[in-house]
Amino acid sequence: MSAADQVRLSEIGRLARYRSGAVICSEGEPATHVFVLMSGWVKVTSVTREGNESVLALRGEGDIIGEIGEISGYRTATVQAVGTVQSLLVPHEKFSEFLEAYPGAGRTYRRVMTQRWADANMTLLSRSTTTGAQRLAGQLLDLAERHGTGSADQVTIDMPLSQDELASLVGTSRSTLTRALAGWRRRGFIQTGYRKIAITDMAGLRRIAHRTTGR
Repeated sequence: MSAADQVRLSEIGRLARYRSGAVICSEGEPATHVFVLMSGWVKVTSVTREGNESVLALRGEGDIIGEIGEISGYRTATVQAVGTVQSLLVPHEKFSEFLEAYPGAGRTYRRVMTQRWADANMTLLSRSTTTGAQRLAGQLLDLAERHGTGSADQVTIDMPLSQDELASLVGTSRSTLTRALAGWRRRGFIQTGYRKIAITDMAGLRRIAHRTTGR
């Protein structure tokens, strides 16, 4: 989105700040607006039929959340702040009018949403065709590309999720995640610290993420 469109969007919304752990919106409640994340992280969760919380997505600066609510009329998931979050709140009606009035912004939004749906479909498919370690490698590469800092040789990710939450996000067990991270540390692919993961061998992780089961 162009700088001019970003300014226009900010003029029709209002800024809100959420403390760590705050529930920004809850699954099932009426949906009235979208959230444009200005800083910080949020986790998107839903409760399964068995009553377990499942982590569906991790969103950060620049991401839009709550867009599905305009269609369904209610929130399809719970969004919770992970650390301090600043967000722009834009009513659905005003957001739709903005996209219609500024075609460049509309094209950008449609492109982002199309990619998000494609990613969601690929995630569903990958659950039956890849291992937990492969999905974890892919998730780390995605976070590095979208939100990582550093150079081509080493990219650092601020990891706002616990290991249990990260395992839920990629659809694997905590033990599988722990073994994968330990193995990658030994091989020099990553370095880990408190709530941080530094990828020191991007090519190595890409080989793992793209490897098909059985190779």
